[in-house]
Amino acid sequence: MTVMVESVKAEEGERPRISNFDDILPYVGEASRYQWFLFVLLLPFTFVYAFLYFTQFFITLVPAEHWCTVPELEGWNLTDHEKISLSIPPASIDELKVEGATAFSRCNMYDVNYEEMLDQGIRKGNISWPVKPCKYGWSFNHTMIPYKSIAVELEWVCDHAFLGSAAQSAFFLGSILGGLIFGYIADHYGRIPALVACNSVGFIASVATAFCNSFWSFCFARLVVGTSFDNCFNVLFIIVIEYVGPKYRTLVANMSFGLYFAAAASLLPWIAYWIADWRILSMATACPMVVAFIGPWIVPESARWYITSGKVDKAIDMLKKFAKVNGKEVKQEIFDEFEKSCKSMIEKDQSHNQYTVLHLFKKPRLARITIMLILYWLLMVWVFDGHVWNMKLLDPDVFTSFSLASLTELPAAVLLALFLDRWGRRWMGFASMFLCGIFSWIALATPNGPPTVAMAIVARLGVNIAANIGFQYAAEMLPTVVRAQGVSLIHIIGYVAHILGPYIIYLADIDASLPLIALGLLSFVHAFLTLGLPETLNQDLPETLQEGNDFGREQSCWWVPCVSSSHQLKKKYRKKQGLSNPAFADSVQKIDCTRL
Repeated sequence: MTVMVESVKAEEGERPRISNFDDILPYVGEASRYQWFLFVLLLPFTFVYAFLYFTQFFITLVPAEHWCTVPELEGWNLTDHEKISLSIPPASIDELKVEGATAFSRCNMYDVNYEEMLDQGIRKGNISWPVKPCKYGWSFNHTMIPYKSIAVELEWVCDHAFLGSAAQSAFFLGSILGGLIFGYIADHYGRIPALVACNSVGFIASVATAFCNSFWSFCFARLVVGTSFDNCFNVLFIIVIEYVGPKYRTLVANMSFGLYFAAAASLLPWIAYWIADWRILSMATACPMVVAFIGPWIVPESARWYITSGKVDKAIDMLKKFAKVNGKEVKQEIFDEFEKSCKSMIEKDQSHNQYTVLHLFKKPRLARITIMLILYWLLMVWVFDGHVWNMKLLDPDVFTSFSLASLTELPAAVLLALFLDRWGRRWMGFASMFLCGIFSWIALATPNGPPTVAMAIVARLGVNIAANIGFQYAAEMLPTVVRAQGVSLIHIIGYVAHILGPYIIYLADIDASLPLIALGLLSFVHAFLTLGLPETLNQDLPETLQEGNDFGREQSCWWVPCVSSSHQLKKKYRKKQGLSNPAFADSVQKIDCTRL
């Protein structure tokens, strides 16, 4: 809901009219002690978010070097190399095509009498010997991965290699269920109950994961853990952004996620390496969730929820608490005026209840924009997850490469903080995904090892930037009357890409280069798709369905906001001079954040 800034008479002269939540923040403090406390409070919850997202990657790791166990050889004093030389045939042509392939077969063994061969002094196999699939399990080389994951313990290799990805898909299936369940709790009972319940479920299920001893028990535990993903962090993130002054939101939104998430994701590999036990790792990464148990005493409830629930008095009490902590003295007339404007807004909001997410598809241009936003999010998630899972194929030292790739979150956040409000969403989204596609394909032409990993890390930087842009793009573009429902729809459909993401690495079974080829192609499609969306920087936020349908009609495909001569910046194309609408940018000062 955008509003014109009006003035009212006060004893000390004229002051801006208090028409929405953002208008009152300067009086109680926009970035003072309470806001900095909330900024710090985000730290453990961001760690929770990163740990939930990536822990399963490390508790299902399988060493590249594994081979059939041959019981007859266990009683002989043979090294692993000698056992492989005698009992394992060379890798087939198809096996050698796979990224990270070994010179020997990982799924077959010679079908001979080994004791007889050893008695005859034979220490090397013969390719003419008959071959059979592994019958007695597998042995693993733990030089690079110094612990047994659940995938190693349950031998999810060869014909069962897909089980690790299937378990990851179960996790994201749980995310869909969690989004619906905890979203309902957040809307009907408050954000803090949802935050506590979400993290409590994640904590219990993460601890329960450590006691799993079968694929199905593991899948069930991870499905339950998945229900807490996303909401475990996003609920508090939105609360923090809501209470921060408009001109500080770009910095807080990007730097909090960039700093904390980069730190958590880059530390996780070394936590896994140091603990070297997947069961303890599952429990250890659940520990930050304990902070949620004291959430009701340290986290303020969302003013947005108070106001939309008709509890304006509680929203005002919360603001008075902010003012006291921040050392601000606010006259009662300020709160009275705010209360009046909130009640007026609530009455107006009753007319919005008639709209559902289906209304997004009833106007042709708005339907096209909505579908493109869905595709934007789907492709971005698919590419992001694909790069995460492909990392295990590119470098045997997965701990170092994963850590370095995760650190790209920080420069991505810095670049967005510096340039997003100058260059706009469309061209930054295009450039970042084009960069991702280019470096995904350059990685194919580089020698295996560090050069390939370096190119993949740069590609990861590109998709990180696009992901952070995507978080706010839909919130800016969809009309107010169905914004919340539309954003939820886009994110829920996006979980489908999360489910499919891990499987992209199985293209390596056909050819080692196919995962990067596919990721590059998807990145280019995403990049050019972004150019088909309207630019939202320095534009008025659409409120009605018709405004959403007409949004961006006057923009040319080549408009760049930072070019001062761009005619879209002139008055004749703008109804309300000085208003713009990024969800977290400094120009959000004219947006009623209780409606986002």
